[in-house]
Amino acid sequence: MRNNFIVSYGRALGIGCAMLIAATALADISAQAASDKSHSHAEESGKSDDIYRGYFEDSQIKARTLSDWEGEWQSAYPYLLDGSLDPVLAHKAEESEKTVEEYRAYYQTGYKTDVERIDINGNILTFFRDGNPAQAHYASDGHEILTYKKGNRGVRYIFKKTAGDDATPMFIQFSDHAIAPVKAGHYHLYFGDDRAALLEELTNWPTYYPSNMTAQDIVEDMLAH
Repeated sequence: MRNNFIVSYGRALGIGCAMLIAATALADISAQAASDKSHSHAEESGKSDDIYRGYFEDSQIKARTLSDWEGEWQSAYPYLLDGSLDPVLAHKAEESEKTVEEYRAYYQTGYKTDVERIDINGNILTFFRDGNPAQAHYASDGHEILTYKKGNRGVRYIFKKTAGDDATPMFIQFSDHAIAPVKAGHYHLYFGDDRAALLEELTNWPTYYPSNMTAQDIVEDMLAH
């Protein structure tokens, strides 16, 4: 009887130990997987941040279509003029040697435009000036890579007018810090009739946000970046 008890106890103890070892191993695997996943997400986030700041490889650049910018968009310029963006200017001044007024002047040059709204539907763009619409069809004209003084780079996605109103630009060039297909949250748009001259433009970059965003929404988005 005693021997049977010892044998049974030994078996139970062995099974218990095996289960404990297995559970420990499983926990280690799960922890490692979580760590790998977290590390992977951190790496991906780091890559995205680098691209946003203009550091990327040519091999990462992909073609994009107008669907990335489809929707109704409003200019940020009026919000700068009416003071709505003052919190953004103040925040930037706190983190640099420039004053609020210096930033205001910088963005007044950058955001300045007479196109207060742009609607993009398929390959049709409608530009609104003083509430008056002008419409045209556009087709892809490739992209260009620009290198800036700081050593970072940017990609302009270019579209050429194929038909439409005379009041619309022959070329539009999108810049939104992305270099592959993705739905834009905002964008800078260079537009005019001279493709090469637009690529030289670095001081005036009319900026557009979704029309359903309020001034406060735009401020919060700017502060987040």
